[in-house]
Amino acid sequence: MIGTARAGHIGGDLSVSDILATLYFSVLDVDAAAPLKPTRDRFILSKGHCAAALYSVLAMRGFIDPALLPSFMQPLSVLNGHPNRGKVAGVEANTGPLGHGLPIAVGSAIAARLSGTGWRTFVVLGDGELQEGSNWEAAMAAGHRGLDSLTAIVDRNRLQQGARTEDTNRLDPLADKWAAFGWEVAEIDGHDHGALFDVFTRPRNGKPLCVIANTVKGKGVSFIEDRVEWHHKVPSPEQVVLALEELAR
Repeated sequence: MIGTARAGHIGGDLSVSDILATLYFSVLDVDAAAPLKPTRDRFILSKGHCAAALYSVLAMRGFIDPALLPSFMQPLSVLNGHPNRGKVAGVEANTGPLGHGLPIAVGSAIAARLSGTGWRTFVVLGDGELQEGSNWEAAMAAGHRGLDSLTAIVDRNRLQQGARTEDTNRLDPLADKWAAFGWEVAEIDGHDHGALFDVFTRPRNGKPLCVIANTVKGKGVSFIEDRVEWHHKVPSPEQVVLALEELAR
């Protein structure tokens, strides 16, 4: 998709793919035949620039026709570079400007409580995105309200556009910061499907849950892994072939 479009964010797409696959195929109560079912679980991709990974999972889950995937980021395509709720079934929120997803997710969790239906809300944040102050305002509100239907997942690949997160604006000790805002915190391997499933489905204790998912940017492709330039670098046709060969092993 990214090779054809000559645009995208392949490093972050690959770091978040195992998280998305676990959510959509093993955890979320969603129905492609009824994408707006009132009691459905909500998923929000706050790091909306990784839309290619989300579209791929939505296609495999039956929300969109896989034949649309090659149109990613093409003129007039519904598959924009950032997800659009009005154009793509299964997308809960328009995201792209970083720092918006968690506040929306907090509102969703509050709505679930007020409605009495108790749907769950999951939101994936980039670690570099945590430099946006709106996230911490939302985290404080969620902790204060004890929104235990809310799960925030930090895609902790330690890279952002142009540099490492710790060189740009240090985040560690990250777990302690979330805990200080009244959240339960779990730190796991973000590519371990079993560990992801276990933490997403564990009983709640009256607090929102932050999952710090330690990942590798560009996971699965040797020449992309943990390389800052691949935040939005586009693979050549030859590199696309090599990447697919590595991912198929």
